[in-house]
Amino acid sequence: MCTALALKSKKDEIIFGRTMDFSYELDPEVYIIPRNYEWVNSFNNFKFTNPYKIIGTGQNIGKVILVDGINEMGLGVAALYFQGEAYFEREPKLKDRITVGSIEMVNFLLGQCGNVDEVINILNKIDIVGVEDSITSSVAPLHWFVVDRKGKCITIEQTKDGLHIYDNPVQVLTNSPNFNWHMTNLKNYISLSPFQIDQIKLDKLTLKAFGQGGGFFGMPGDYTSPSRFIRIVFQKNNVEIPDNTLDVINTCFNLMKTVSIPKGVVITNRGTSDYTQYTTFMNIATGDYYLNTYYNNQIFKANINSSNATEIVSLGKLKRNTTFEHI
Repeated sequence: MCTALALKSKKDEIIFGRTMDFSYELDPEVYIIPRNYEWVNSFNNFKFTNPYKIIGTGQNIGKVILVDGINEMGLGVAALYFQGEAYFEREPKLKDRITVGSIEMVNFLLGQCGNVDEVINILNKIDIVGVEDSITSSVAPLHWFVVDRKGKCITIEQTKDGLHIYDNPVQVLTNSPNFNWHMTNLKNYISLSPFQIDQIKLDKLTLKAFGQGGGFFGMPGDYTSPSRFIRIVFQKNNVEIPDNTLDVINTCFNLMKTVSIPKGVVITNRGTSDYTQYTTFMNIATGDYYLNTYYNNQIFKANINSSNATEIVSLGKLKRNTTFEHI
């Protein structure tokens, strides 16, 4: 489970972020991948050189695999679970295409593309193939949320009937079902509003509201993917946008609190807790990277230019937050 969103500030800066909800204990770090970094895909049949610098969160599982990040051109990408819907072949089938492992997609798109249009173009040239990861010992069922500095946003999903690229006008993504289903489901909640009816008359009886908040009566409050999608879409579109950029970042983190999962309230069939291990937000315009964790609500900050090394650099593990400045 996870939730991702993008929000535009009054300065037209795109703020992009996500929760990382997972039932396996992660050991993530914030990495900077330098410009012109060279790497080989999981199948050892393609070598890539990244023209762009990247900052993102991920984990070293033999090599650094990112689950979200932005690059210096203002592209943001996040991988989210798409359980029961995602479909990947286990071996390359399309001989005339570049093979990219499913877990490598964030690294690949951020390293190779400068905007959403370039992402759409390159998707026609690649074969996304399932790669097992050492954390879950399985091929993670993933789909992807992509946004650029102009605010263009898409969702990428690969199912048994092929690769799908959806325009994402609400700039929100959660998990299964497919993105089209979520967009249709929004119609069930068109009555949601920040305004409430103060009173109504029933014959000789006047009924008065208990207080404020009735306009959102009926908004689902559970942690399923459809419910989190509804909550974030409607709150994001009604939340007050502050003038100051740091206040916008704080607003984004407050939005994500409404879908963040406390440890112990969602238990998997393996007996493990699926909870929000960390939350990140990125200012695509400035390269600032903000984060907090389940065990530390203080918001920490890094920047894409925090390191100018020629190799991948870890700025620190999220569980310790020892190397980040706070805001």
